[in-house]
Amino acid sequence: MTLLLPLLAFVFVSLLVAGAAMAFAPRTSAVVEQRLIEIASGTIAANRPSYRDALVGRLKRLGEMAPKSAAEMSKLQRKLLAAGYRRHEAIWIFFGLRIGVAFAFFTITTMPLFFRPNLAASLGAAGLGFLLPNMVLGRMAKKRQHRIRLALPDALDLLVVSVEAGLGLDQAIQRVGEELNFAHADLSEELRLINLELRAGSARSAALHNLAHRTGVDDVSSLVAMLVQTDKFGTSVAQSLRVHSETLRTKRRQRAEEAAAKTGVKMVFPLVFCIFPAIWVVTIGPAAIKFVKVLFPLAQQI
Repeated sequence: MTLLLPLLAFVFVSLLVAGAAMAFAPRTSAVVEQRLIEIASGTIAANRPSYRDALVGRLKRLGEMAPKSAAEMSKLQRKLLAAGYRRHEAIWIFFGLRIGVAFAFFTITTMPLFFRPNLAASLGAAGLGFLLPNMVLGRMAKKRQHRIRLALPDALDLLVVSVEAGLGLDQAIQRVGEELNFAHADLSEELRLINLELRAGSARSAALHNLAHRTGVDDVSSLVAMLVQTDKFGTSVAQSLRVHSETLRTKRRQRAEEAAAKTGVKMVFPLVFCIFPAIWVVTIGPAAIKFVKVLFPLAQQI
């Protein structure tokens, strides 16, 4: 009975957190999409302009309530986007994983078959299980950002070639997204999303800013700022891309030099705790054994 009460308390708190998350989550996106599809297909009272105007006004109000860009999303949603999960169900799946892993850890630690039941240890394991999916998600987001950062120089080179060949910036982005699908799938997917936003009527600056917010990569943010300024002031896109590509290569070389400079400091701990004890045993061990063999009989005689 003493183990059943904490288990029931944990289940109750988990369900309460899940219910609160579902209550405060935005639910207007599906409604907005359905109404927009109905309007686009022309199935809503083509001969009733008053009803259509009222519906359009309602859609505008719903659109003001819904998130308009990646910058207005929560921290968890931005982390999911950075990891490559964009579906609406991703956040609910993540919440379910957090609660499920926490419940599994709590259940395992309360089972007398494996461990000695302990309420403090069970609650600590449940907390670890609740935080573990967030840590894994952060790791996945960092790995994807690293892949995008490594793929950016190739994308810039292709953009320079495409723009100098006579393509516009939108067509060049589309072409580069298609060409990078095999080698760099993450960046190719992001570029395709830009094309989809442009086809949907979004401004180019807004689509580029959404790219920077989705990826969370500093190099992508600087590229977006450069493209927005180039589009605003009407300067040469090809020249700007070429200069930015050289700057990006310089930053990559400096980043590599910085990582190489940190190698010596990072090697101190493996040397001290792993290699140096082995060298100590090999070099000093035989002398210490000989020393003990010689001095131990003398000590017994004294």
